[in-house]
Amino acid sequence: MKYAFIRDHRDEFEVGVMCEVLRASRSGFYDWLSRDPVAKDEKLEALKDVMVEIFKKSRQTYGAPRMLRALLAVGYKIGKERVANLMRSLGLRAKASKKFRGATTDSKHKFPISTNKLNQDFKAEAPNTKWVGDVTFIQTGEGWLYLAAVLDLCTRKIVGWAMYDTNDRAPTLAALNMAVRRQKIKEWLMFHSDRGSNYACYDFQDLLTELGIESSMSRSGCCYDNAVMESFFHSLKVEFVHDQKFATKQQAKDAIFEWIEVFYNRERIHSSIGYKTPVAFEETFMLVA
Repeated sequence: MKYAFIRDHRDEFEVGVMCEVLRASRSGFYDWLSRDPVAKDEKLEALKDVMVEIFKKSRQTYGAPRMLRALLAVGYKIGKERVANLMRSLGLRAKASKKFRGATTDSKHKFPISTNKLNQDFKAEAPNTKWVGDVTFIQTGEGWLYLAAVLDLCTRKIVGWAMYDTNDRAPTLAALNMAVRRQKIKEWLMFHSDRGSNYACYDFQDLLTELGIESSMSRSGCCYDNAVMESFFHSLKVEFVHDQKFATKQQAKDAIFEWIEVFYNRERIHSSIGYKTPVAFEETFMLVA
């Protein structure tokens, strides 16, 4: 009875004080609490509440592996199998994968083509040594928007991006310029893309040369040569764009800005970088610099 009273009044009084007043053993109370079915139920319900909150914050994108990492990060000692079972019981399902098409690559041009120096080596030892870029399209009620993005292979951070009405050199140049403005470029940097005219054109290649950035391009028709960039666009489309109906182009721009800069770069954890966010992972390099 004493232990039950202490359990029921923990929110009102300190456990140590109640144990002293009631002449109860504090260690005995916690041993009893660990075996108390009511307390276990309370802990389980609290765990479920935390999982639901994490799932909402992930925008319904976390499966069991990411959910497990998120729970471990806030102090829960739990296994993947239990996490998966609890997610099923709560009806927490990550958004299902759907197919999507990237923007058509305009490779029928007379611009020079760079060799494939990246050669599917998607590992980078430090930020700003290997960037990849690509373009995809976004449907709105006012017509198509073309999103060009630049991704750092080390941190998986989107370091530059731009949205335009046309799929030409304008978005790719703007995205690269944003990346250069916000990042500290090392002495050597490689930029890899497909062989479309918006990357092979003289304006884009001249900018790479001016910045001292080495150009690399995928083989013809081989999407695997730029797989990490394809994966980013897949996440954008499946986790966000497919659930939206953008009435205007400005609405799409505002929403995608928020998804990239707030959610993807700063909140969404990535398995390839130790279940950290891109910004958090990038900051680990700053600490040792």
